[in-house]
Amino acid sequence: MSVQIDNLVIASGNRGKLAEFQQLLGPLGLRVQPQSDFGVTDVEETGLTFVENAILKARAAARASGLPALADDSGLAVDALAGAPGIYSARYAGESNDGESKDKANNAKLLAALKDVPEGARTARYWCVLVYLRHADDPVPLIVQCDWKGDILAYPRGDGGFGYDPLFWVPECGMSVAELSAEEKNRLSHRGRALQSLITQLKESGQVTE
Repeated sequence: MSVQIDNLVIASGNRGKLAEFQQLLGPLGLRVQPQSDFGVTDVEETGLTFVENAILKARAAARASGLPALADDSGLAVDALAGAPGIYSARYAGESNDGESKDKANNAKLLAALKDVPEGARTARYWCVLVYLRHADDPVPLIVQCDWKGDILAYPRGDGGFGYDPLFWVPECGMSVAELSAEEKNRLSHRGRALQSLITQLKESGQVTE
């Protein structure tokens, strides 16, 4: 029988991700805390896949906090770039920048890499892997993976979201992710759908309730 959880640590320092997690997990009555509350900084992402890196992050946060941990590893895979930037999405333009300046540098590098790729050949996917650990040594983590198909624009559009959102065009919506409302993004996005799937599994196992 699973133990119901009240507190959960999020293994991330990304303010955009933390806001999305809090918005989606808050209605469950969970107290969601960032890893910084426990003195945890970003771990070195030495894995070669999103799954490996998410496990590394969740384990570090769970060990430091003594709480169940949820980690996300996500990124952008562009078909014309053989799946790049992939697991290196957050540090595509290097490690020196942070926050909005890092996003702008990453977006600028992506546009430069695609400058000779015509419209119609700029297909891409956002990928998200979520890993939930009940404790640091949990041998059976919950792992959920979702993607979101779109195209890369030739110039940024919109002021919302974070990361590559201003460049990621959602054909069915006729706008970029950065032009979507937070509610619409949470409903459609790779992370939002992955989290909904994880929540379903946590409810079925009795670890959270409605």
